[in-house]
Amino acid sequence: MTVLAPAAQATGSGITTAAGRPVDDALRAAGTTRDGLSAREAAERLRTWGPNAVTSHRARLPAVLWRQLRSPLLGLLLAAATASYFVGQRGDAVIIGAIVALSVGLGFVNEYRAEKAAEALHGQIHHEAVAVRDGGLCKVDVTELVPGDVVELKLGEIVPADIRLLDVVGLECDESVLTGESLPLPKGTSAVPSGTPLAELSGCALMGTVVHAGSGRGVVVTTGAATEFGKIAAGLGTHQLETEFQVGLRRFSMLLVYVAGALTTSIFAVNVLLHKPLLEALLFSLAIAVGITPQLLPAVVSTSLAAGSRRMSRRKVLVKRLVCIEDLGDVDVLFTDKTGTLTAGRIDFMRALPADGSTADELLRWGLLCTESGGADGPAVGGNALDAALWESAASQRLRGTLAGSTRLGLLPFDHDRRMVSAVVRDSAGVTTLVTKGAPESVLERCVEVPDAAREALAAEFAAGNRVVAVATRTPVGGERPTAADERGLRLAGLLVFLDPPKPDAAAALLRLAGLGITVKVVTGDNPAVAVKVCDDLGLPAGRALTGVDLDALDDAELAAAIVRTTVFARVSPEHKARIVRIQRTTGGDVAFLGDGVNDALALHAADVGISVESGTDVAKDAADVILLEKDLDVLADGVVEGRRIFANTIKYVLMGTSSNFGNMFSAAGASLFLGFLPMLPSQILLNNLLYDTSQLAIPTDHVDEEQLRRPSHWDIGFIRRFMVCFGPISSVFDFATFGVMLWVFHSGPVQFRTGWFVESLATQALVIFAIRTRRSPFWRSRPSLPLTLAAFGVVAVGAVLPATPLAHTLGFAPLPLGFFAALAAMVGCYLGLIEIGKRLFYRQQSAAPTAPADPIRRRDPWRRLRRRGAGFSVPGRLGHRRHLVRAG
Repeated sequence: MTVLAPAAQATGSGITTAAGRPVDDALRAAGTTRDGLSAREAAERLRTWGPNAVTSHRARLPAVLWRQLRSPLLGLLLAAATASYFVGQRGDAVIIGAIVALSVGLGFVNEYRAEKAAEALHGQIHHEAVAVRDGGLCKVDVTELVPGDVVELKLGEIVPADIRLLDVVGLECDESVLTGESLPLPKGTSAVPSGTPLAELSGCALMGTVVHAGSGRGVVVTTGAATEFGKIAAGLGTHQLETEFQVGLRRFSMLLVYVAGALTTSIFAVNVLLHKPLLEALLFSLAIAVGITPQLLPAVVSTSLAAGSRRMSRRKVLVKRLVCIEDLGDVDVLFTDKTGTLTAGRIDFMRALPADGSTADELLRWGLLCTESGGADGPAVGGNALDAALWESAASQRLRGTLAGSTRLGLLPFDHDRRMVSAVVRDSAGVTTLVTKGAPESVLERCVEVPDAAREALAAEFAAGNRVVAVATRTPVGGERPTAADERGLRLAGLLVFLDPPKPDAAAALLRLAGLGITVKVVTGDNPAVAVKVCDDLGLPAGRALTGVDLDALDDAELAAAIVRTTVFARVSPEHKARIVRIQRTTGGDVAFLGDGVNDALALHAADVGISVESGTDVAKDAADVILLEKDLDVLADGVVEGRRIFANTIKYVLMGTSSNFGNMFSAAGASLFLGFLPMLPSQILLNNLLYDTSQLAIPTDHVDEEQLRRPSHWDIGFIRRFMVCFGPISSVFDFATFGVMLWVFHSGPVQFRTGWFVESLATQALVIFAIRTRRSPFWRSRPSLPLTLAAFGVVAVGAVLPATPLAHTLGFAPLPLGFFAALAAMVGCYLGLIEIGKRLFYRQQSAAPTAPADPIRRRDPWRRLRRRGAGFSVPGRLGHRRHLVRAG
């Protein structure tokens, strides 16, 4: 018989072949046993087959450089400069080439640094799996899994590789990310016939799918790009989804492309009609187009985002992609779970309340035995918080020794529909008992003769804000493997009470979020009385909570109205959470959802911004855009503020480009109509633009006014267009005043004229940032950052001194008379004063204008979930080479 060597993935058919083999044959083919691999063997296989990854995150020099060079305007300009070089205008051509190279280099350096920041950021986010190595369970990073590893699968986990199942207990997998099938599929261990379609491989669990119910154990057959998930992910390429921030940038860039196209065409046509040299006219018009195009906008944005990511990382906020930072700043409604955000998240067992006929010790013993992750030897790797708290409590210490005489024969794992877990336990006398533990409402409705005292005790615990788990038993048992049908006719053993008190600093964090214009609503699977009590204790008026039953009775329109007046949604299912988020998004604004559990994944996907925590489940971290290293609303508020700061600083650069650049280029177009020479040489226009943009790279360091941080801001192309039309002409007025001074006061020739306008245009467009950066009075009520101040005044000084340097002749400049600088100071002062007046009138009119309707809900990429999930199976740097399969006879 021909047997595949370990890791049959290189054939591309490993999982389909393994699906057709019995369990023992599949283990032999993978070169392993049910006890898994040794750590040494796993390390050797990792070297052989490479990481279990489908993508890599690495800053690539060629890709960043290409993004700087792909501008068609730059290509045309360089082509024209080359032609100019060969027809004799070599000096101008070399200068143009040098300036373009400097501009590209400046953008390249800043964007590459941002890419490196993103690479470092990605390296801080990890997903883990539970594997059997050296005969015991241990947590392993998913990228370090290898063919032959035996792994455990539990509710809510993302399947970490293509796996042939060995044992299952009620296992169901959601495979919609691969097959599009919306219903979860039941899994078993039986082999399937050869040629069975992917969607019907019942004996396998496929990478990227999610454990919807039950649990299982299986052997890894294929990893990384050889998996079915990896093949699809590789086919999608590395193109990332656009966020609203990127869409806004693209729309703004297209606006300037249209403006530049119109200006370039008209300027070129006018200069040709005026019989100016064709090549000179072409270079001039192209330089005008490049001047109005914000070449360094990507660098400014990248620098802002990279600096913001570093600040956010220090504040314990990680984003999966840098551009998600701005989206976080757009949030105005936050849905959050309760545990760990409003409460301390450190669950402690308080007391056992036995029902009639039971004792506290009996109740505790049943509670310790009925768990998915423990037994006589204690909690296993990956246990849930309530079970861990129960096991670690002082009350359980003296009972641990008695557990050794009991054997757990079978288990029905927890799921979010039943909200219970059941185990069949046999004691030392041979008596078998079904033990059920879970949400009190679910357990009590399956019990017979529940004492009134137990119901009263339960209500009192809920009113006190405590978490409660009910435990019930039944004898005899139908079989060793319990089913949902067995969970009936139970006898209540009692209640286990846990304490999860409100966080001391949560109230202050809620006030801070309110001050940022963010409405906080609580969505929890806990009891409504508990959730309302916690909210009231923290000063968040809760009112009446809506439950899942209430939501089912409301249509979408009624639910939209109910969300507005409701703060707490309790005892809700994962589908309820997603529906609440989806309906809220239809009412406008951006919605964030904060959750870390299995039942939060649907809502995280539905939100504009999904937020999870480092300690959350893999499926929650997979669905999230933002990861908090600490589950704290104050940390989240820091992230929101940083997102708004970055957006505000980016808009400063945008408004600068639309006002001063547009005005200067419009002036150049007008001047070419009545001057017998070009008002500025193409190389001088490019140098002016380079110096100006260099000063603007300090914008990311600037302070942002408090009122700009109190509410989310969004891209508004109409607002930018109006700003350009309003402030561009103001800039042109002073350009034409400069023309008049140079021609009629100083009687300048072409060289001195160009020098004077170069100095004036650079001074006005560099210094106007101090007026445009704030709606307040500049310097007096809103102070710029020191780096921005030094950069702006430094560039003005360079422009003023440049005509007096040895480079002046090469660049086409001539010394300016001292009287010019007096006139320049007066014009700059008048210009900034007129800008201030115009600014106040403009914003007053904007405030009086009716608010634009909210943008429609963003369209979702159909591959959005697969792309996000693929990021969980990724490594920094290039993926390792995988050797070809060797068949053994």
